[in-house]
Amino acid sequence: MKLARAIHFDESDTRVYANSARTGEWCISGGFEFSNWGALFVSCLIALPLAAILAVRRFKYRRLIISTLNALMGLPPVVVGLIVYILLSRSGPFGVLGLLFTTHAMVIAQVIIITPLITSIAHQSLRELWSEYHDLLISMNTSKWQRIKTLLWDGRRALMTASLAGFGRAIGEVGAIMIVGGNIDHATRVLTTAISLETSKGDFALALALGFVLITLALAVNFTTHWLGRTEREGRW
Repeated sequence: MKLARAIHFDESDTRVYANSARTGEWCISGGFEFSNWGALFVSCLIALPLAAILAVRRFKYRRLIISTLNALMGLPPVVVGLIVYILLSRSGPFGVLGLLFTTHAMVIAQVIIITPLITSIAHQSLRELWSEYHDLLISMNTSKWQRIKTLLWDGRRALMTASLAGFGRAIGEVGAIMIVGGNIDHATRVLTTAISLETSKGDFALALALGFVLITLALAVNFTTHWLGRTEREGRW
């Protein structure tokens, strides 16, 4: 009787563990998708209009802004994570918001990391497009905002390529995410931080499986970027 109860207990534990593992996988996937796509959406709202403005308008400190954005493309993610951590900690200026160790903090860190990258790539493409459209749009007596909207629409393929480049960097981020997110199970754990955790635990099988998923996502982004670049050169889409 005791043996039967023990067997029943072990089977129940196994089912609970399996259900917990599946739930953990869904949480990893959900947090991963929210942080990356959320960061990409916010970054595009900032970066793409800014890139168009820098391409069309001439104003004071424009060159300084462009140089700063180019320099920030190589900003160390760990430093970004540290700065965001200090700002969002209880003793920081935004500690009252309670955002530290949440997916919102992860999105903020990723936005800071990928926005300069998207802006710089998009600006380079829009600047070349503006050199082609300049005389035509000026002769049509269009306003500056009309010129910006025209560039954003006609340069949509290049802008999508820039956005995918930012997304590619976001999905591989681990340092800043670990610092501001805390790698909390069922809350802020994403693929990259889960891989780091499972490797430190010695569970290389799970770490490799998660790594395979991450590599698949990265390859899909790279192939899509390459395809968009090829269709742009061939004048399709």
